[in-house]
Amino acid sequence: MPREVHNGARVNAEAAPPPPVYLPNNNILTPLMRSPEYVQMSTAAAITLGIMPGRMHRVSCTRCLNLLLTYPEGCRANCAYCGLARHREAERDYADRNFIRVDWPAVPYGEVLRIMERGDRAFHRMCISMITHPRSDDDTRVILEQWVRRVPEVPVSILSNPTTMQRRDIEDLKRLGADIFTVALDAATPEIFDRTRGKGVVSPHSWDHYWEILLAAAEIFGPEKFGAHLIVGMGETEYELLSVVQKLRDLGGHSHLFAFFPEQGSLMDHLPAVPRPQWRRVQLARYLIDYRGHRIERMAFDDEGKLVDFGLPQEELDAVIAAGVAFRTSGCPGKFAPDISACDRPYGDSPPRDIASYPFAPNRRDLEKIRKQLWPSEKIQKIPS
Repeated sequence: MPREVHNGARVNAEAAPPPPVYLPNNNILTPLMRSPEYVQMSTAAAITLGIMPGRMHRVSCTRCLNLLLTYPEGCRANCAYCGLARHREAERDYADRNFIRVDWPAVPYGEVLRIMERGDRAFHRMCISMITHPRSDDDTRVILEQWVRRVPEVPVSILSNPTTMQRRDIEDLKRLGADIFTVALDAATPEIFDRTRGKGVVSPHSWDHYWEILLAAAEIFGPEKFGAHLIVGMGETEYELLSVVQKLRDLGGHSHLFAFFPEQGSLMDHLPAVPRPQWRRVQLARYLIDYRGHRIERMAFDDEGKLVDFGLPQEELDAVIAAGVAFRTSGCPGKFAPDISACDRPYGDSPPRDIASYPFAPNRRDLEKIRKQLWPSEKIQKIPS
C-alpha cells in the first residue's frame, strides 16, 4: 500500500468541514467526519429517516436503522468479500466505499437522535455496526448510551467487532442497555474464515476469538438475545453451514443468513453469487431449526454435503413454504413476530430482479418462483419425507 494513502493519510491531511449529509463519492476530504460525532447509515435507512430522497422496490421503508461507525482511517480488517476492506485504500476513501451492495451516507449522530426524538419514524430497532478500529469499542458505548437515554422505546442491537473486544466489553454493552448482541461470523468453517478474513488476506480476525466472544455473549445476554451472521456460498457445504446453525440454536441463539453476492471492489468480486437452489434449501432448513424446533439430525445429506431430505412430511413442509416467512430476510426481530426480522436489509444480498432475501412478505408469484428455485428441474422432484 503506498504510504501516502495508508491509514487514511490522504483524508487526515486535509481540513475541509464535513457537509450536513455526506453522500458517497462527494470526494470531500475531511478528517472531522468520525464517530461518535458522525455515523454512516444504509441507503434504505437514510430514505426511511427522511434525510435522502428515493424509493425502494416494493418496500416503503426499512424497520431497522442500521448505523455504521466511521473513521477516515477506515476499517483495519481486510475481509475478502467486503467493500469496506483495507486493501481499497489506494482506490477509494473510506466514506466513499460501498457495503453490502449499497452506499452508506454519513450524517451527524446528533441529527439522527433529533429526528428519532420526534417519534415519527417507524423503526422497530436500531443496530450499531462496529468496525475494526482502535476507537470502535469506546465510541460504540457513547452512541449506545446516548440512544438509550434519548430514544428508549427503540431497542438496540450490536453487530460487534470481536477482534478488539474482551468479555468486559460485552458486559458493558449489556449494562448500558443493548438488547441483542450479534457476531458477524460469516464463514461456516475455520478454514474458510482464515482464508477470507484471517491470515490468508493479512487480516487480524481469528476464528477462535470470534467464538470466544460469541460464547461469552450467549452467557451474558442470554437465550434469544444473541446470534451470528453467516454467508451462504463461500465454499462451504450445506451440511457445514447448517451444523453451525444448529450449534447456535443449541446455545440458545439464532443465525442470520446472507446470500453471497460479489461485492464490487472486493477481492471476491469476480466470483459467482450463491446458486439459488442451494440458497433456498439452506434458508428453509435454517428456519426449521431456528423457529420450528427441527434438528439437523433429522435431515439427510449426500456425500458432498448437499441437503437431500428435510426430514419432514411433505404436507408439513409445504405449509412452511406457503407461509413465506422462511424466505424473508433473517436478523434481529422486530415488533411483528419473533420470526420476522426488523433488519430487513432491502436488496443487501441480491438485485430486485432476483430477490434472495425478501424484505417483505412474498406474494403468490414470489412463492411460485421460490418453489421452482427449491426444485429447479423435473429430475429433482420435491425432496421426499
